[in-house]
Formats: sequence, C-alpha cells, structure tokens
Amino acid sequence: MDIKPPLGLIGVGIMGRPMCRNLLRAGYPVTVYDLDRAGVESLVAEGAVAGTSPRSVAEAADVLITMLPDSPQVREAYLGAEGAFEALRPGWLAIDMSSISPSTARELAAGAAAGGAEMLDAPVSGGDKGAIAGTLSIMVGGSEAAFERALPILSVMGKTIVHVGPAGAGQVVKVCNQVVVAVVIEAVAEALVLGAKAGVDPGRIADVLQGGLAATKVLEMRRENMLSGRFDPGFRVRLHLKDLKNALELGRETDVALPAAAQVEQLMRAMVAAGRADYDHSGLVTLVEDLAGFRLTDPRPGAGGIG
Repeated sequence: MDIKPPLGLIGVGIMGRPMCRNLLRAGYPVTVYDLDRAGVESLVAEGAVAGTSPRSVAEAADVLITMLPDSPQVREAYLGAEGAFEALRPGWLAIDMSSISPSTARELAAGAAAGGAEMLDAPVSGGDKGAIAGTLSIMVGGSEAAFERALPILSVMGKTIVHVGPAGAGQVVKVCNQVVVAVVIEAVAEALVLGAKAGVDPGRIADVLQGGLAATKVLEMRRENMLSGRFDPGFRVRLHLKDLKNALELGRETDVALPAAAQVEQLMRAMVAAGRADYDHSGLVTLVEDLAGFRLTDPRPGAGGIG
C-alpha cells in the first residue's frame, strides 16, 4: 500500500491553491496556512486541514511546501515568530516553490541543514494555468537525495521537473526563465500593436507568429489577454518586476550585462506607476498601446482612443 507522507503548504493564492488541490486529489494529507483565511477555508472544504501558524504546519508535516510572493515573506514564514524552522528536526524536508533571490534560498538551505533537515528551492514556470493543470515546469536546487525524495510530490504539480544543481540553483534558473518571458512578452506586444495599427487583424498576426519561428508559449497562453484587453492575473506585473529585480541583482553579482531585461524592468516599473501593478504581466501590452496611441481592441488604421 502506498502510504503518502503528510504535507504542509504555506501560501494558497493564485498558484498555491490549485497546487494544493492537485495534491489532495492525489491522496496526500495537506495542512495549509495563509494570512488569507478565505483561501484556507476553501481548501478545508475540499479536505485540507487548517494550520494556525507556519510552525504548526511544519510540525504536522514531514514535507513542507511554501508558495509565497517574495524573499521577505519566505524569510518570515521560516525564520519569523512561530516560523517553520522552530519545528526543524532530522528527516524533515522543506520545498520552497516561491520565486526569491538565490542568496536567500542558499541562506535558508543552510539553516535547514543546521537543524538536521533538508531544503530544496523549486520555483516554477507555467502560471496559474499550469498550476491548475498540474503541468508546471519546476527547476530544483538542492541535494540529489532530497530531490529524489521530493520527486513524487513535485510530479503531482508539474510535468517538466529538472534537478539543476545545488541550493540556490533553482532560483538562478528561475530568474533566467523570467528574463526570457519578460522580453518575449514585450516583443509580442510590440509586434501585435505594430501590425494592428498598420491595419491587420491582430488575431491573424498571432496565428501566423505561432505557426513559424516566432512561435512561443507566451503567445499561446497569453494571446487572449492581449487581444481582449482583459488582464486578470495570471501572474501579476508586480511579481514579475520582483523577478527582474532578482535577475538584475544576479547580473551585477556575476558581471553579466542584461540590457533587454533592464529595459523591460523599466517598462514594468512604468506599469506600476500607472496603477497596473496587479495586471497580468501580459498587460505590458497596454504600455506599448499607450506609446502608440492605439488599442488592440479597436484595431482600425489610425484609431486612437487611449482612455
């Protein structure tokens, strides 16, 4: 009989909630915690158990998963008052699936090791749709033994799961991924606005791009957002901006110039200044539209209508 270990999950937002649902469907017992009590209650109704603090979740779980917005929240969950590391013990495993700085990931892994436990950094790509479908791409940093132990759990949530190196390596690969995604979103936005303002149906443009060398997962998964002007997240601009900040910091540490990433980072800062921080990151097209004086939702030659 396949006895599944008890899991904990801290962070049940846009990504964490569907990930938890997939774990519950796979038969894992899951204890959950989040400051958003409504999110916790919705999962309790589906079979999860509510924890009262990160520590309580860690005490109830052999394997703890965290899915939080940024390094400060992850540090608080593990190191803060009633934090998960207050329940550190030999044999315990933590899997942080948040997108945070590589240096924070390495610091936390060292803290886990000091208590006889292990920790993996396992950020994901694929957005909310991938989380719902259980098809996320997961890049994992940490020991080979911990990776093998975590693999059956990660396989419930993801399709492409790669052990990329020691602690922190998962976060390094994640910032690389986010550089590509950001630059491609911006390029797709430019192409659609350019072609549409020149008089071509942007849906037809998208069809052609997706059938040739310009084909991209970004266009496949986010074309409807861009073409319809609906930008419910998804993956929020402010979170992608955080990832680009981590990428640029890593570039400074390693003396790697990232000119395209730096430019898109500035455009995303402009999105925040314009009150669009909680748009899906595909909403970057609205900034390109602003600059063109044109909206894809009114694709007639010479049409304006910014408002």
